[in-house]
Amino acid sequence: MANNEHIMSTYASMPVTFSYGKGAMLTDTEGKEYLDALAGIAVCGLGHAHPAVTQAICEQAGKLMHTSNLYQIENQQNLADKLCELSGLDRVFFSNSGAEANEAAIKLARLFGRKKNIDVPTIVVMENSFHGRTMATLSATGSRKVQAGFEPLVQGFVRAPYNDIKAIETIAKNNNRVVAILVEPIQGESGIQMPSADYLNRLRELCDKYDWLLMLDEIQTGMGRTGEWFAFQHNKIKPDVMTLAKALGNGVPIGACLANEKTAAIIKPGNHGSTFGGNPLACAAALAVIKTMQSEQLVTKAAETGTYLLESLQRDLGTIKGVREIRGKGLMIGIELSQPCTELVSQALQQGLLFAVQSEHVIRLLPPLILSREQADIIIQKITQLVTALLQKEVA
Repeated sequence: MANNEHIMSTYASMPVTFSYGKGAMLTDTEGKEYLDALAGIAVCGLGHAHPAVTQAICEQAGKLMHTSNLYQIENQQNLADKLCELSGLDRVFFSNSGAEANEAAIKLARLFGRKKNIDVPTIVVMENSFHGRTMATLSATGSRKVQAGFEPLVQGFVRAPYNDIKAIETIAKNNNRVVAILVEPIQGESGIQMPSADYLNRLRELCDKYDWLLMLDEIQTGMGRTGEWFAFQHNKIKPDVMTLAKALGNGVPIGACLANEKTAAIIKPGNHGSTFGGNPLACAAALAVIKTMQSEQLVTKAAETGTYLLESLQRDLGTIKGVREIRGKGLMIGIELSQPCTELVSQALQQGLLFAVQSEHVIRLLPPLILSREQADIIIQKITQLVTALLQKEVA
């Protein structure tokens, strides 16, 4: 294994290095294969080394990788067209990551508030949320673990419990500086927390009532993960602003902040920018991702495979004492246990399966959208064995 002495200690990395990937499988430097049920934390929706993405990257790299946004970029314009067509929104700002996309959304909200002569534009954010690790996005994030040590935090955020409409109504009555709500349709980093079916609809109603922006962080839920192109489409609404990243480039860093015309019109040249955002290479990869998802009907497949995984896990584990809940939508699934289960990550690694554990008690599954039924069965079998053995050991 490579020596890590010159890398900053920001990650508690697992003792494995991967050298090759194909589809939903990864191979380490020792030649051992693993079924990837995490997909690079919801990034590799098409799996690893998808030929269409590889071809697009190679062809673009052989032509042009970067010119800067001082000039028009054809791939960027084409990608913006596709994203607006798929989402029903009107304008796109391209960045390099989800945190940067959320930074753009926060800046849009502040400009929106300033236009209304609000001196301290304030955004409602949720407890246990995750929006990134830049200073503004970690301030918006609802995790003291993420924020600790980085005070003073950026001001202009007020927090509400997730899935609690009454709490937001109370904020509306007592705070006349609110200009927007920033929320994840499903909270991923806190353990696949699912809101009520009409939660986004009611948030949309509140934003319309108070002239706030509804800003959806779809960095994890977007790009087919939940069985629709974007999670808000399950609710038949539209946000004012939506952020994307992760699966948009299938591993090539790219983020996007989409907005409707009313909101996008607020920002002017010089208000925001990015050196690398929307460069020809990243946009070529994202265009290949979208084209492949459409041709292979991967959004529909994510819905079908996700339902199969969820129902199978509920059938095999749902009645076992110590399994609190198995929840999810599409290929975004959480298995909550009554006891800590972080040890299962290393046990699964030994058995050739990759997943994550969030909040110590929740197994998080984010497999690629190209996952086969046979691979889904392997995930079900191995997780059932691991969870059953853990819970039986505790009883004994």
